[in-house]
Amino acid sequence: MRGLSGWTLRVAWDTWRAERGGPEAIKRLQQARLAELVEFARSASPYYRRLYRDLPDTVTGPNQLPPVGKRELMANFDDWVTDPHISLAKLKSDLLSDLSQLGSLYRGQYLVVTTSGTSGEPAVLIHDRFSWVMVNVVVRIRERGTLVRASEVRHFLLRGLRAAALVASGGHFAGVVLTENARRRAPAIARRLRVFSVLRPLPELVEELNTFKPTLLFGYPSAVIQLAAEQKAGRLRIRPVLAICSGENLSATGQASIEAAFGCRVTQRYLSSEVPALTSQCRYGAFHINTDWYILEPVDANYVPVPAGTTSHTVLVTNLANRVQPLIRYDLGDRVTLATEPCPCGSPFPSVSIDGRTGDLVSFAAPDGTAVTVLPLALGTVIEETPGVRRFQAIRTGPGNLTVRLEAEPGAALAVLRTAVTARLDEYFAAVGAGPVAIEHADEPPRPDRSGKFRQVWSAR
Repeated sequence: MRGLSGWTLRVAWDTWRAERGGPEAIKRLQQARLAELVEFARSASPYYRRLYRDLPDTVTGPNQLPPVGKRELMANFDDWVTDPHISLAKLKSDLLSDLSQLGSLYRGQYLVVTTSGTSGEPAVLIHDRFSWVMVNVVVRIRERGTLVRASEVRHFLLRGLRAAALVASGGHFAGVVLTENARRRAPAIARRLRVFSVLRPLPELVEELNTFKPTLLFGYPSAVIQLAAEQKAGRLRIRPVLAICSGENLSATGQASIEAAFGCRVTQRYLSSEVPALTSQCRYGAFHINTDWYILEPVDANYVPVPAGTTSHTVLVTNLANRVQPLIRYDLGDRVTLATEPCPCGSPFPSVSIDGRTGDLVSFAAPDGTAVTVLPLALGTVIEETPGVRRFQAIRTGPGNLTVRLEAEPGAALAVLRTAVTARLDEYFAAVGAGPVAIEHADEPPRPDRSGKFRQVWSAR
């Protein structure tokens, strides 16, 4: 097995060379890597062996392959993964049920995260060491000078780097796992990098941040927007140098409110737990797809490709680096639009705009009549982490009302699940100072809206 330093040099050289090869060279490299991935998946994954048994021996493009989704992959998890020592049951018992192991490598070599994504289907995702080396190298090379600017580096040197990860806690979610993994690898980093749970009551979160005094914020846009309002009100008193948002869409209005409150630059990243280095943002703010390592296909509802300039119904992604859990034409659930013109930055990689995950804040009445604003991802995590929940939707129907649609895991009793979800929500609302909030369980199951998009948490009025 190659050492990590050898992998790093190889990926760095390949990534640097791809930038200079032009679009046609990148396309040839992508096709070669796809063919290698498909051949490997056929030999090492029983699931893909069955799925591809009637396909030609040689694959020249992704359109020859059937799309896959979270539900079917998770239903076939043990046959999907290529390491026979991994099973979903063992992952849950050995790692995922133990929060003290957040950020540790499973079997000493795999990074494991859980996520639901925009489709509402829970997933367990595994990255092998090579694929994670690729992520780190690609981010450093492609976002050099844009993710953190030279002037900001100077401020970090003068004021110190203290990074606050504003993410949901209580599970092996990507933001928590990556933060804790970095803390495990370097004690010096551990003192300067901390998870701040967006599930905490807002006054407690504000107090913790005032004590920590972060110079770097990264996390959900809705969380940063909420903190910007606290900063403007004078309750939060921090001076970040940079705010990096990901996981939801950030509107121009939201970005402006963050910049005005904190007096720092705000940047965004478009990625997911399945494809962690899918895009890199250039100096013009465009998201360029790293097509040497990923394939992104905007498609309509029938999985037919849509042309550049047309917003897709969903998007299929392929991770060309990960071998332990191949993701080939995976339905990510986001709506995207490919640019029709080359970016003025001169990048050979195509750019894309995203109309995917949204994070509108929702408010509920407090006992004293004031409004308590909660994050959609925080509220959703409370429901999603209830044992037995497969999919859900939560709709605010009034300042004291929440309607919940649930889909239970096979074997879970829906009536028992509703009782458990209600109890967890009552506890959460009490902790954040909202309520009482009347929880109504709808008879209808979770479903997409008229646009075909699956939203988990929103306000109906």
